[in-house]
Amino acid sequence: MIHAQFATIQNDRFWYTNDGKPINSQGGGIFRFANATGEEKYYWYGVHYAEADSFRNNPTNTFNQCTFEAVTCYSSTDLVHWNFEANVLSKSEVLKDGRNTWVGRLGVAYLPETQQYAMLVQHGSEVLIAVSKQPTGPFTWHRKINMQSMIGTSNTGDQTVFTDENTGKSFLVYSYGKGRNKIYVSEIGVVNGQVGLLDCTKVFEGESREGNCMFQYNGRYYMAASNIYGWDASYAYYLMANDIRGPYTPVNNMQVMKGCEFDYAHVSQTGFFVSIHGSKQTSILYCGDRWANFAGNGLGYNQWVPLSFEDSVPIFHSLHAWDLNASTGVWKVNPLNNYALNPSFEADRKAIPSLVKPVQQQLTGWHSEVLQGNNISLDTSISPILNHANTTAERHMVTGERSLSMSDKTAFERKVYQTISSTYHVPLPNGRYTFSAMAKYSAGIEKLELFATSNQQTYRLPLHSHTETWHRVTLNNVLVKNGQADIGFYIKANALAYCHIDDVAFVQEK
Repeated sequence: MIHAQFATIQNDRFWYTNDGKPINSQGGGIFRFANATGEEKYYWYGVHYAEADSFRNNPTNTFNQCTFEAVTCYSSTDLVHWNFEANVLSKSEVLKDGRNTWVGRLGVAYLPETQQYAMLVQHGSEVLIAVSKQPTGPFTWHRKINMQSMIGTSNTGDQTVFTDENTGKSFLVYSYGKGRNKIYVSEIGVVNGQVGLLDCTKVFEGESREGNCMFQYNGRYYMAASNIYGWDASYAYYLMANDIRGPYTPVNNMQVMKGCEFDYAHVSQTGFFVSIHGSKQTSILYCGDRWANFAGNGLGYNQWVPLSFEDSVPIFHSLHAWDLNASTGVWKVNPLNNYALNPSFEADRKAIPSLVKPVQQQLTGWHSEVLQGNNISLDTSISPILNHANTTAERHMVTGERSLSMSDKTAFERKVYQTISSTYHVPLPNGRYTFSAMAKYSAGIEKLELFATSNQQTYRLPLHSHTETWHRVTLNNVLVKNGQADIGFYIKANALAYCHIDDVAFVQEK
């Protein structure tokens, strides 16, 4: 039995266990199992990489390698407070074949035929299956399987494990190993005493996708995935079906999940989902991977947000802070929530405008309006660059690799802003808000200010004497009415003058 009250999930930070130890869990999944005493708990499995600790302690540099330490397991009754159980798959176990190789995406399935728990994990160019009698391990080497005969490559591109709530059967959900332009589902089972894959059904072929994962809602199956952007953030895509083996619609045409497009799914990639069947409602949690130690794109490895549904269409809610009651299934926005989207300008992995995929002219979630100066265009020899690459020294002061840049080769005047609006599921409550940001700016600026507009009233914070040191600027007492506000920055300056902005916050005052 799961017991819980409302507890707060805060993104954009590193997470810790109940006793203050770092949670190291990347590329895994959460499953509900009964422990030895019959008590049901949530068990969270994922990989601990050595570089995750280095980045957490000093998030100013990224790394070019992934050093496997262990597969970890944490348990919880409310999905917020976690206890470390064990390193359930050790480094010595995965090195049994003598090869120091990539160990990555994984999931766990319970097999009633053998009363075992089976972990399927990417291991080099194949899939390793490890088994245990308990959900808390230890998991031991069972066998490796080569996917060549099933899909034409020995490895999976990305993978997760999904357990069908209707049948109790578990499936490996994975992409084609080369190019990742196909997605498959295979039932996990036992043949002649060996755990393996019983079948193979291709459910998608088209654009390359990774971060493949599934959930069920209201009788439908949802297949989700992200773009192929390396360690960086992406849209969250999905397809729907009435049967786990398809057909999934729209056929071979994954749709962008509504609400994720303004900040690339809260600067994350699709990781896995958790279904909460509460006493009052069923809620689906999107659990995004933010591989910050390899991409540099913000703080926190796990970014969890709730989904809503309009008929059968999933709606993504990019929240910084929200409350969950795992017993009732009810969630709500926490008063600490930062309503600004892409507030640290980390969603864009390239200098913008960009001719490199994804081709784009404006910063994600923000609009830059030229009042004087060079127009913003894909002609990057003329167009101003809208974001700044933070140096290692700057990342001691601000978050991530990118920040907003307002500058030009000629005298210029520009406004950069976003509109925040209430939705049915995430209202922007009436009340007073604080609008703040980190800023640094040069000489040669005639006028520079933060502004916020709501209900036809504009609030301004002029910034005067220049300072090329990052510092926080704050506009208090912004009155929001009618569930909408514009927040942004205005600058009028000489050629080559600049202002950089990072770590924007728009938070309701107490």
